[in-house]
Amino acid sequence: MTGKEKARILLVDDDSTLLKFLGEFLQEEGFEVIPAESGPEALRAAYQHQPNLAILDVMMPGMDGWELTARLRELTDLPIILLSGKTAEEDKLRGFKLGIDDYVTKPFSFAELSARIASVLHRAQAAPPQGRRMLLIGDLQVDLDRREVLRNGALVALTPTEFRLLEVLARERGHAISEENLLRLVWGSSGAVDPIALRRYVYLLRQKIEPDPANPRHIITIRGYGYRLEI
Repeated sequence: MTGKEKARILLVDDDSTLLKFLGEFLQEEGFEVIPAESGPEALRAAYQHQPNLAILDVMMPGMDGWELTARLRELTDLPIILLSGKTAEEDKLRGFKLGIDDYVTKPFSFAELSARIASVLHRAQAAPPQGRRMLLIGDLQVDLDRREVLRNGALVALTPTEFRLLEVLARERGHAISEENLLRLVWGSSGAVDPIALRRYVYLLRQKIEPDPANPRHIITIRGYGYRLEI
């Protein structure tokens, strides 16, 4: 997507009224909206239109938002925001475990959702700086410019948020970073994401890059403070 192109948003909800009004609002905000009223319809639209971000309602008949998220994650690292009336911590953790980028509880304001969309897109689409930057973390080769992680030549699939977290830790490798600073540097200054999401992403990242995730040797927890990356 170039700077002149509109970001394409896949908007999925079985509530046709919400789909209509939220879609119109996002179009006025400058986005191209691809509406879908069911999971199967959303999968077809994702394949056909290659959106830049997906907004999924959790409670849908048939294929619900949980299943749709899992199906999309099998196909793509497309940034995903879940909309849900479920406010329990376990529901949020379930979403982040599936690899979503944000979780918005209902009721919500359209303006708030627009701000969260901008934040997620910024993380996913931020252009890397000029010059090639490489980093070795154990048996991993991290290309910070191509935004790729390789193990023995094989690609390690990270979501945009997971890579952003790794990148921020890598910048300060060997030094502890507080949870507060990590939230600001990875998710921006909106304060929309809480420490629970950060801890879940640390857990998910460890599963992918640590030889023994239960006994991490690269992403070290500093109790009561934050984390430190050791290479």
